[in-house]
Amino acid sequence: MDIFDKNFKAAITALREKRPLVHCITNYVTAGDTANMLLAAGASPIMADDPAEAAEISARADALLLNMGTLSESHVSAMLKAAKSANEKGIPVILDPVGVHLSEFRRAAALKILFEADISIIRGNVSELLFMGGIPVSSRGVDSTAEREENLELSAAADSAQRYGCVCCVTSAEDIITDGCDAARLCNGSGKLKNITGAGCMTSALIAAFSAVCEPFSAAVYGTAFMGICGEKSEYSPDFKGMGSFRMGLFDAAGMGAEEFAARIMRD
Repeated sequence: MDIFDKNFKAAITALREKRPLVHCITNYVTAGDTANMLLAAGASPIMADDPAEAAEISARADALLLNMGTLSESHVSAMLKAAKSANEKGIPVILDPVGVHLSEFRRAAALKILFEADISIIRGNVSELLFMGGIPVSSRGVDSTAEREENLELSAAADSAQRYGCVCCVTSAEDIITDGCDAARLCNGSGKLKNITGAGCMTSALIAAFSAVCEPFSAAVYGTAFMGICGEKSEYSPDFKGMGSFRMGLFDAAGMGAEEFAARIMRD
């Protein structure tokens, strides 16, 4: 086991010992799965999306996740209040700009959040991060439809990281994490993750959980790797029978020992 694997093992151990409180202002389609994945991994979720309490809850949390999946004016207000509160307390803020390229409302909301608050990590698919980096894309929905090109994921993440001064993570067939200078490529995962709703949302939540015990670059690497390994473990489990058992298997896999997770990570 090399130093990277040891650090992954140590991060999982630290997360499970700390049980960080992750404040999620998130997508109602996947809120239950997001909460269950955080619990299975060893963190503690709280879903508070009313502007009346968002700032107060964030001030008590260890990390804040802003997921734009089911966006509304109320959500935007809560996200801004929560993010500013988190910034005041030095709490990491993770942004998942779901479908940012699909409407002017989403585009304006994402830019408002980015320019009024300090974001630690942005996680999205290729289409979302290409758009965030200033490259126009087309898409039918929130799933990525960007045409595959060599190093497309790295370009999307690097351009966004440099533009917004934060760590950016693109999850795809291969996951790329970069701060605009250093980069990591992860090769874990399962093609079946794209066939369930919420895989990206759960990944962002895991990144938020790890950000409570790691600096942003490592948090993005470890949270993304954790989800990819859960996908592999579930797909190749003897209990796999289809997408229903695959989804449940993700939560089962999240309870694996830290050493087994560390032994399974694949990166360049």
